[in-house]
Amino acid sequence: MFKPIVGPVIGHTTTNHARIFIRGGSPNNDTVFAGLRYRRLDSKPWSKGSLAQLHESRDLCHVFSLNDLESDCEYEYQTGWFSPMSPVHNLQSIAELPLQWPRETYRFRTRSADPAKARAYILGSCRYLRMTAGAAVLPHLGDRIFASINQMIEGAEPAISATLMTGDQIYVDDLNLIAPDREYKDILNKYRTAFSQPNIQRLMSGTSTYMMLDDHEIEDNWPANASNSDHELFRNAMAAYELYQASHSPAQKLNNNNEVEHSKLAHYWYQFSDGDIEWFVTDSRTQRNLSVDDRRILDIEQEQALIEWLCNSTARVKFVVTSVMFYPDRKLDGTDAWQAFPAQRLRLLETIRTRKISNVVFVSGDVHGSLTSRLTHSEDPDFEIHTIVASPFYNSKLLPYAKASMFVLDQPLVRTAAGDYQHELTSTVVSEDNFAHVVVETDQILINYHDRDGKKLQSISIELR
Repeated sequence: MFKPIVGPVIGHTTTNHARIFIRGGSPNNDTVFAGLRYRRLDSKPWSKGSLAQLHESRDLCHVFSLNDLESDCEYEYQTGWFSPMSPVHNLQSIAELPLQWPRETYRFRTRSADPAKARAYILGSCRYLRMTAGAAVLPHLGDRIFASINQMIEGAEPAISATLMTGDQIYVDDLNLIAPDREYKDILNKYRTAFSQPNIQRLMSGTSTYMMLDDHEIEDNWPANASNSDHELFRNAMAAYELYQASHSPAQKLNNNNEVEHSKLAHYWYQFSDGDIEWFVTDSRTQRNLSVDDRRILDIEQEQALIEWLCNSTARVKFVVTSVMFYPDRKLDGTDAWQAFPAQRLRLLETIRTRKISNVVFVSGDVHGSLTSRLTHSEDPDFEIHTIVASPFYNSKLLPYAKASMFVLDQPLVRTAAGDYQHELTSTVVSEDNFAHVVVETDQILINYHDRDGKKLQSISIELR
């Protein structure tokens, strides 16, 4: 058995369930199978191996579903792929073969059910990887920051529950002005290359990773820049996104056998929980309505689901993840973020304020700069929300970093008859490659920004109510 070509990637994980993505190989287009076995770290016997046939129609990718696990428990696992000598083998016959498992072992931990435990997360976005003629150019530069994240995770207390990558995990359009990638095979190659670099591969093999879509998974400023000839580009980009990012997320449901269902996704947004902390990861990219009469960054169904979740969730802390910034607004070129959809943004703000929903934090990336900010209301002292922005993991030298001078900070975000929504930065703006280490404690959220070498840049505390 050979080690995965891409992966393994630990995806959605709960107290008793985990999803593990791998991509195998296909020597001479032979029949190919993948296998995975696991055990508690303090247990000697391995589980019975789970086996799956890999298909070219899914780029030889598969997501294993591990069920009936124990909470707050560390597991180790082995996984790989193989092509049997005889082409007539099927899942039943290979189960009888004496498999030679790869030497590599990986570890992951299930979630704790104890709501009193502190939780920690890694946040980041925008990892640029330039591809020329199908090959990565200086890929170690974009992989460097993940070595620092791995080093932090090894000694982190509390342990890191998950990494959230909030968009632009690949750049389909990295050479958009010269030779943009539009073919399915080329987009798949970008995913394979980006996710198989050594440091990010190590991170994703041991830490639950949640991903979401932004524009560069398709095309810059999608769909505003879409043309009539982009239908095929969109179809190819989304098919690749579903394979490599959505497949191991909660957006993908389980079937009656508790295996990941590979049928068409109903939508790309999803929710997950971690103790008394809940996350709503939006799709603020593919369902936009740019018409003058009813501008929306979220479609009607998603907005309703988000509002219902905000109103009905009993979570102590509610994180809303949106690939583009909820606030503050930019002085120039703000047409791609929430400021271009003011009516929908105000509906969410008014829902949070009038329903007196506390401890709501908006998380985003996109702008190639990191910051935290606080939003209050001039006539309602009970209203307060925060935003955490973490970007980029690695910036293209062709693009600038964000600076504080780019944002509108000297006037209210929104003026209404009931009062003004006023905002202020609660951090400096980080204008370099970085990631955020977020710890949710009993009475505060602590955000630490680190540079690409792991050096702490600044710390910010958000008091919980």
